[in-house]
Amino acid sequence: MTESHEWSKGEDRTKITFSVRYLGNDLVIFIYNINAHVGAVAVAEYDPDSGRTSTSLITRRGHKDDVVAQRVAYLVTRSLKRPACVIAGIHVDAITEAEINKILANVDRLSDEFIKNEHQDGK
Repeated sequence: MTESHEWSKGEDRTKITFSVRYLGNDLVIFIYNINAHVGAVAVAEYDPDSGRTSTSLITRRGHKDDVVAQRVAYLVTRSLKRPACVIAGIHVDAITEAEINKILANVDRLSDEFIKNEHQDGK
């Protein structure tokens, strides 16, 4: 059986949705806005022997979603010590630097809240 949850942060052009699906011990996380798509996919794995986390990344041509996908996959896996696949697709036409910063802040807040909730729930 799979379980899923979804949260959002931000407003208008900088609103981000963070959706998590549990597949056994593994996590699949979707990060997107109103213009959802697959821009980048990152898979992270924790090695209990070395205590290290590694991340693999695939980015679609012309997309910059790799920053978000890799960052979240690494942080979630390092913190929770479980495999995570992050699929990110955020698009905003004529985006400004201020909007990029707001989007990244919303992604960080959502990631942090998810990790804290997981630690509290003991998952």
